[in-house]
Amino acid sequence: MKKFLIIGISVFLGFTFWGSGMAKLFFEHKFFGWIGPVWLIDELRPYGLGLYGQFIALSQIIIGYCLVTTRYKLIGSIMMIPLIGNILMVTISLNWQGTPFVLGFLLLLNFVLLWQYRDFFRPLIDENDHHSYWIQRGSRSTKGHLVWLAGLGLQIVAIPISFLNWPLSLGVVILGLIISFLSFRADKITKIEEDQIT
Repeated sequence: MKKFLIIGISVFLGFTFWGSGMAKLFFEHKFFGWIGPVWLIDELRPYGLGLYGQFIALSQIIIGYCLVTTRYKLIGSIMMIPLIGNILMVTISLNWQGTPFVLGFLLLLNFVLLWQYRDFFRPLIDENDHHSYWIQRGSRSTKGHLVWLAGLGLQIVAIPISFLNWPLSLGVVILGLIISFLSFRADKITKIEEDQIT
């Protein structure tokens, strides 16, 4: 039950930020997502911060994708802290009402994820402590990492495609997701191959 809760939080946070970033960069903001604003880049452009808005959107895509695919929950949840901090500062600076409360809730969910990986943080705090107990987790392979990266690459490629052919761009997004989820299968195949060699 606990495992499904953590995966559920990861997918929810991932979809929230990945979808939000994609909606900001997709043609006419035609991408599904429940938080916005999708016009953030246009809102920041008069202040000379249009590029910063694009950076936030791209960061949302990468960090959210780490979480929605569940492969890099720890990396995604660590990177989520400065991402939410940046978004929070923008919303406060522009006097947007309500958004800080939503971000506070999402940050709380993120801390729930981080708590599941608390054993990884002890060496960072103690620095020289090499005797920390780490919970055993599934092994990952180079092949799996590359498969996942191919899926992420397709997410980025889908953005310019959306300006030419919107249905095709959605197909590229879905294909990228499927490929990234196959990274876990690539890990298993690699493990089987390694076991056969030894």
